[in-house]
Amino acid sequence: MRSTPDTSDVEGLTVGEVSARLGVTVRALHHWDEVGLARPSLRTAAGYRLYTAGDLERLHRIVVYREIGLGLDRIQAVLDDSATDVPGALRAQRAQVAERIDRLQQLSAGLDRMIDAHERGLLLTVEQQAAIFGPQWNPDWPAQARRRYGDTTQWQQYAERSASRSPEEWQAVTEAMADLDRALGDAMDAGVTPGSPEADQLVERHREIFASYFPLTRQMQVCLGRTFETDPGFAAHYDGIRTGLAAWFRRIVDASARTHGIDPETAAWQ
Repeated sequence: MRSTPDTSDVEGLTVGEVSARLGVTVRALHHWDEVGLARPSLRTAAGYRLYTAGDLERLHRIVVYREIGLGLDRIQAVLDDSATDVPGALRAQRAQVAERIDRLQQLSAGLDRMIDAHERGLLLTVEQQAAIFGPQWNPDWPAQARRRYGDTTQWQQYAERSASRSPEEWQAVTEAMADLDRALGDAMDAGVTPGSPEADQLVERHREIFASYFPLTRQMQVCLGRTFETDPGFAAHYDGIRTGLAAWFRRIVDASARTHGIDPETAAWQ
């Protein structure tokens, strides 16, 4: 809050001098003059308008009221309308300021979560991760993924989803993926063939669930299918559900991609 200016030496200040004293722009002073909020009381022989000590004190009040968020119309009423309840007006403004502070604090907390999510990937404790993802989960995996993929668009998208996701929502994603894994195993056992409606439906279901992490294009899904088959960790996961499931999953993804005009042999991460 600004201190009250010393007006003991004021006999007639130009708009430039007042601008320097109060830290407001000449343009603002001209505007306040034009709308009748704060007009200079004196004129020089040449017609230049000058501000008196009383003018400067009024301007200081205007600056203070503007800093706390009052609009110019409300400021004029506070200064000039004797019927205006000044304490009431200030209390109302204080309530609005308190609301803005609360919103800013919420925004700050959201930014903290977003920063943490970009840096950590998961905003879950080690205990929560174990409870949600199971005993086979390695809590170091998010940090490893951050080092490997942290500069990619997909990591940014994943972090933004993670920042707003509760443990209960992570549990729902995990259960949906587990249900899909069981459905894939059952479909392979039932002899569902790549390119069939049943297989294509499973491929679409996989894309929808995977979008919980980041949007997955069909070409990206083909690349992911390759990874599931060739990466030892992923292959062990799928083949642990059913022997040969990693290779079968890649085949149904490739077949679905072909029906959408994508050559699996040339598909790229895009």
